[in-house]
Amino acid sequence: MADVNRGNRPLSPHLQVYRPQLTSVTSIFARVTGVALLGAAALVVWWFLAASAGPKYFDLVNGIMTSWFGDLVMFAALWAVCYHFLSGLRHLYWDTGRGFELETAQKLGWAVVIGSVVLAVLVALVL
Repeated sequence: MADVNRGNRPLSPHLQVYRPQLTSVTSIFARVTGVALLGAAALVVWWFLAASAGPKYFDLVNGIMTSWFGDLVMFAALWAVCYHFLSGLRHLYWDTGRGFELETAQKLGWAVVIGSVVLAVLVALVL
């Protein structure tokens, strides 16, 4: 049967009614970082292609990639790798059927956020 009140109510909770939780935001952000990593990989490929194109073009691209802006973009990509990795570990833990308690899920979410920053800084300092 057709629902006569369909136009008077939302079909599902929307942004006006739904309060985002840390677990949902971190899960969505894992997808965002995955897509952003594709862009960073394209920049690295561009850098390698410029190296094969000749010294003039490589100097141009290398100047961009080693500038402060390029360093910032590459550090953001490093952070995205760390975040995506730790978020993947969290999801693997969840796949075992553990960690779904509210307090544990909150702790895991903060561990991913804080751990990704710490891990990215450590890797940047070592490399």
